[in-house]
Amino acid sequence: MLLIPAIDLKDGKCVRLKQGDMNDSTTFGEDPAAMARRWLDAGARRLHLVDLNGAFAGKPVNEAAIKAIIKEVGSEIPVQLGGGIRDLDTIERYLDDGLSYVIIGTAAVKNPGFLRDACTAFGGHIIVGLDAKDGKVATDGWSKLSGHEVIDLAKKFEDYGVEGVIYTDIGRDGMLSGINIEATVKLAQALTVPVIASGGLSNIKNIEELCAVESEGVEGVICGRAIYTGDLDFAAAQKRADELNGQG
Repeated sequence: MLLIPAIDLKDGKCVRLKQGDMNDSTTFGEDPAAMARRWLDAGARRLHLVDLNGAFAGKPVNEAAIKAIIKEVGSEIPVQLGGGIRDLDTIERYLDDGLSYVIIGTAAVKNPGFLRDACTAFGGHIIVGLDAKDGKVATDGWSKLSGHEVIDLAKKFEDYGVEGVIYTDIGRDGMLSGINIEATVKLAQALTVPVIASGGLSNIKNIEELCAVESEGVEGVICGRAIYTGDLDFAAAQKRADELNGQG
């Protein structure tokens, strides 16, 4: 089970939002590269970056901070990034900078042809991010609910050749209310590519619940607010996950 620390970037700083609200953010660090090093030193095996300004602007905004993070840790562990990625040139630039995976979210739902082209051009590097509420996919920084069923859309994207799916229950994200295990497992069972859980991780019990369903295709979990507030000790949680999966 991969525990993946999230570094959400807003105006060059590390922040956390509540339920995707840009006006409800808490700053947890002024130096994104130092934050990345902190999680690497705590045992992280992958990092999850989000360009929050980029997600709302529809184009990269926090590129300087992203480059600094890749420079700090990129050769040691994979780094994945979402937010504001709407064209192939942007993907190519980020991969050239040393990014391992690019996450396509809203653009995948609104412009499936773009996702297909990205998978064709950059096979092995494209992850799709599906944000959902009550089984329906949301777009545009969660401000709009589409009529698409998560599982139907995920199956279609799997056929395009995505490397994996990050599934976020937006009703729980940033609320420390626990991962939606049932919905995550249901999605993982319907796919052959791995699913990464996201949204609401709050404590070590959630990690244990996820480890119990790893064999269903749940490869990892994005760790957000809980590891910043101290509700979850990241290093201890990764150690516990390894023990449960026979690696400890």
